[in-house]
Amino acid sequence: MYQGHTVFSQILDFLPMHKFRQCVNRYNGNTSVRCDQIILLSGFYSKKTYPEKLRRVKYFDIEIGRSLNFFTNQFSFPALTIAELYRYRWQVEIFFKWIKQHLRIKAFYGTTENAVKTQIWIAIAVYVLVAIMKKRMQIDLSFYTILQILSITLFEKKPILQVLTTSEYKKQITSGHIQLNLFDS
Repeated sequence: MYQGHTVFSQILDFLPMHKFRQCVNRYNGNTSVRCDQIILLSGFYSKKTYPEKLRRVKYFDIEIGRSLNFFTNQFSFPALTIAELYRYRWQVEIFFKWIKQHLRIKAFYGTTENAVKTQIWIAIAVYVLVAIMKKRMQIDLSFYTILQILSITLFEKKPILQVLTTSEYKKQITSGHIQLNLFDS
């Protein structure tokens, strides 16, 4: 059923399961891996959905201070590698959650890897530019407010500082032309 696909997830503790082999390896206290088991799911629907053996790695995360259970059909990797892969996967999920909350990407305009990466990098560049502008100009508005104002006034011929603050813009009076000729005549 799942041949060629690696099942890899964190499942809650109350999932009914039959421990096929109790703790394949007991780990000493110097590692965060607490247990490595081969199991079968024993709940009616879960057994129907996935009848094959699974590997359960119990891992204690020191940073959050709690035990986590990771389930996979990958039996060749060491238990610590399974736990680390999940942690890296979780970092990717947190990154995409941050993107959804901060970068205002409503939809991806392309489906290719290049299109998605390009759109994400553009959104990150806009975020960084607004952060730099906010810090240098000492603007007290939120990122959301700044982005809203910029989206409305993007093509107006007003200085950004005047648009984002209540200060009046003072035009600098210069004598003579400061723009150079493009072509020598």
